[in-house]
Amino acid sequence: MNLAAIKERITQYERLMRLDRPIGILLLLWPTLWAVWISSCGGPDPTVVWMFILGTVLMRSAGCVMNDLADTKFDAHVERTRNRPLVTGAVSRKEALLLAGGLTLAAFILVLYLGKLTIMLSLVALALAATYPFTKRFFALPQAYLGIAFGFGIPMAFAAHSGMVPPVAWWLLLANVFWAVAYDTEYAMVDREDDIRIGIRTAAITFGRYDVAAVVACYAAMLGILALVGMRLRFGTYFHASLGAAAVIMAYHYTLIRTRERAGSFKAFLHNNWVGAVIFGGIVAEYASRSVAGVRVN
Repeated sequence: MNLAAIKERITQYERLMRLDRPIGILLLLWPTLWAVWISSCGGPDPTVVWMFILGTVLMRSAGCVMNDLADTKFDAHVERTRNRPLVTGAVSRKEALLLAGGLTLAAFILVLYLGKLTIMLSLVALALAATYPFTKRFFALPQAYLGIAFGFGIPMAFAAHSGMVPPVAWWLLLANVFWAVAYDTEYAMVDREDDIRIGIRTAAITFGRYDVAAVVACYAAMLGILALVGMRLRFGTYFHASLGAAAVIMAYHYTLIRTRERAGSFKAFLHNNWVGAVIFGGIVAEYASRSVAGVRVN
């Protein structure tokens, strides 16, 4: 195999893992980083931070490959996905299986350094990632299942730092579920007509004409839960200001999705990266301000 062929192969693997579209990694990473900072009282071990970042990239990439393996026949009938590598034959199923296995093994090796409870939780996370693609066949709100899968780095982060998973971790996970339902409903609004035609279940179809209202309600629930978490952790101005900034961003998303046009819905979905980022910024700022003042929060 010559150099050009090797480069083309790598490009196809990158597309299969969605490394050319990192929004999924970011939406998985932000809640994980929220938990990493909170579980360590704002002073995480840099090695642990990098392990969770790398683990997020590996597991998100593996999840994308698993998703495409499960959905190849469906993807061929959806405008947005019909050119994916498995659909076109650019990557074989055997190659995809080996790639998913290699990525999962690499992620599991990282977890081995993070303690017994984290290892046990990682097995749950793997099961969630592997089964999520099939929920679209029978579950009316697969986005809620996705929220659990995307947020399972939260209890893992607490387990890695403290060897336990306190109630605040599960509240953060619940907030992430509502957030995932919101942003993935926006995503599903892009494919609504195709999904109806091929029989896929999504929140956009389940909510029907109330889809926009459901997105707004889920955003509100997410912010409400995070506000309660902030009160429990005695967070102040910085964190609550970040929630206010997130609310402004969400209001902008409403202007994008209210007409239900594909381009606007997809733009709103992509823009959720900034929701996660500003909330993370608020958490970091809270702990940094307490550190300067010599106050421990948690």
